[in-house]
Amino acid sequence: MIIIVYCYYNNDKQKLWLGAMNIRDLKYLVSLSEHQHFGKAAKACFVSQPALSIQIQKLEEVLGIKLLERTNKTLLFTSEGMTIVERARHILNQVEEIHDFAKLAKNPYSGDLKIGIFPTLAPYFLPMIIPPLAKKYPELSIYLIEDQTLNLIEKLQKGKLDVAFLALPLFESGFKSIPLFEEEFLLATPRNHPFSHLKIIKQNNLDNKELMLLEEGHCMREQALSLCQKMKATEVQHFRATSIETLRHMVAAGVGMTLIPQLACDNNKNISYIPFSTPKPTRSICLTWRDTTAKHFLFKEIASYVKNILRNQKKVTVFPGD
Repeated sequence: MIIIVYCYYNNDKQKLWLGAMNIRDLKYLVSLSEHQHFGKAAKACFVSQPALSIQIQKLEEVLGIKLLERTNKTLLFTSEGMTIVERARHILNQVEEIHDFAKLAKNPYSGDLKIGIFPTLAPYFLPMIIPPLAKKYPELSIYLIEDQTLNLIEKLQKGKLDVAFLALPLFESGFKSIPLFEEEFLLATPRNHPFSHLKIIKQNNLDNKELMLLEEGHCMREQALSLCQKMKATEVQHFRATSIETLRHMVAAGVGMTLIPQLACDNNKNISYIPFSTPKPTRSICLTWRDTTAKHFLFKEIASYVKNILRNQKKVTVFPGD
């Protein structure tokens, strides 16, 4: 059990009182904030509900403040409680990073590696890089987590992911990123569409044309909406897809047009993929991790290795640098 001892002082730097708490109680508190339910939090921590409740009460006694407002039906954190939850989460991340340092000292290329990636990249990118990565780092246990971008960022912040492939730009603080590659968006049209015979298309050709887009929550939707604004195109209002594959099937069925990133383009006989003239619409992908992690040198090495894999594939434009 890890004990944290701390002192409180007044403005004259006179010691007022000494307190102590343990890491276990901080884990209970953070779990309670994530699940918003004593029973679910206790289950996640592998303890009984009464045990977790008692420890939270003891933590309140040690701190001398109320962390929760309790009723028979609701659980609500006080403003002080919410602040302490965030600090507790930061402490737990630091404790985990201490363990990471120790593991890396023994063998920097072993242990678990939790990688996040968003859905419009995962099925087309992962098959290219995971087999060679697994071969290069045989003692790493690689876990892949596919989720929407906002959820991936939250999981990175909370230490539930080690690293993630994300689309640029990123505006959140506390992260380090290495740009990996840039890929074009192509216009996908049905084979019988008037544009299908074109070898190249200009952005202004889409003036007042409708494009099918993904549903809310996908970063590619925001990228496509921004491109539509530049092209003066509009969104099909009666349909929003949950995946690129759904968009592809709709195009193949002759329902409409859409934008498809280059890695996701296939050889479907019912679809024409048309590149844009300059300036080409693109998206940029990076590898991102917390700036406090002990594994930063490993992630830099992985980024460099992924770039080499992509250079050999010659399907995207790899950013310069190792």
